[in-house]
Amino acid sequence: MTTMAVRSEGRSADRAASSVQPGRIARVEIFHDMAAAETVWRTLEQPEQFSTPYQRFDFLNAWQRHVGAAEGLEPFIVVASDAEQRPLLLLPLGLRQRFGVRVASFLGDKHPTFNMPLWRRDVAQTADASDLAALIAGLRARPDGADVLALCQQPLRWRDLANPMAQLPHQPSVNDCPVLVVDPAAPPTDRVSTSFRRRLRAKEKKLQALPGYRYGRVESDADIARVLDAFFRIKPVRMAAQKLPNVFADPGVESFVREACLTELAGGGRAIDIHALQSDDEMIAMFAGVADGHRYSMMFNTYTLSEASRSSPGLILMRSIIDYYAERGYRRLDLGIGSDEYKKMFCKDLEPIFDSFVALSPRGRIAATAMASLGRAKRLVKQTPALMQFAQRLRGALPR
Repeated sequence: MTTMAVRSEGRSADRAASSVQPGRIARVEIFHDMAAAETVWRTLEQPEQFSTPYQRFDFLNAWQRHVGAAEGLEPFIVVASDAEQRPLLLLPLGLRQRFGVRVASFLGDKHPTFNMPLWRRDVAQTADASDLAALIAGLRARPDGADVLALCQQPLRWRDLANPMAQLPHQPSVNDCPVLVVDPAAPPTDRVSTSFRRRLRAKEKKLQALPGYRYGRVESDADIARVLDAFFRIKPVRMAAQKLPNVFADPGVESFVREACLTELAGGGRAIDIHALQSDDEMIAMFAGVADGHRYSMMFNTYTLSEASRSSPGLILMRSIIDYYAERGYRRLDLGIGSDEYKKMFCKDLEPIFDSFVALSPRGRIAATAMASLGRAKRLVKQTPALMQFAQRLRGALPR
């Protein structure tokens, strides 16, 4: 048997110990301070390691400061190391009370499309059941830690590797994610068909008549602020027309979005990148998402309320973004989870994502079972047209 220690560094980490089956993970630390975990975090988010851009420190630190803290969420950053104290993985979690128990879930709430630990690549390539058992045993050793791990919206694969977390008990997430698989060497018509491109060019002619009409990634701080000002003015109107709740009005969300869009990454780009169609007079359409050199993943979008909206600016912008990233060697592009019709126009494949609900204490078992059952019920509704139509009618009838 191997002794696993959860060691303390000042007030930022907790101490506990337990015996576990042999494995590379010999030590698990739990940090309740984002800054205390930053050095390890930034090491594991480097391109040569294994993580998604949604789990970058700059992205989640901004979210926690503006949104998580306002919700009373406590950082619960798990770092697993080997016997030589070399970090192997980092789980960026937050702790909150749900169902009367303490639930640890990925930071970022509804804003990331994908959630995953940050792994050292060589460890992710070979991680097995004993490594996952060691991780879970280390978390269970902490009596005042979490009762349940609720690890939702995890990809089965990321880039060229399987997600080791899929070795834990899991189930399909409520939604799949539409994805476009890109061959950078293929002609543009393999990405967007000739007939669709022709229709979009016809629509774009009206926009090209506008003064200063242009497409591009929004790069300067001033332009980012201008596009976001338009987004936060237009988006509530669009969501109200669809009878959808405005998640961007939640406490701290606007501040989080603005900070992440303005934060420059060490390797170039921003924590959230914006692409837009603009004229001298207005922002016509915008999409915002995260990029990592391999994949661009959409987060949010909107388009103008003016007459220019009749020319399908969102679709024109989407075509331009696809070409932009294909020309730079990207191999995947997604428009976020869900089955909206515009996503199906571009993304022909569905990427499965999964949830894991793991009890860490006796009182967490009932809650983990309840959360798993609720997730399966939601997926059944989404996958059954008649049930989905009923849910939409019910939502539309409820007062807001």
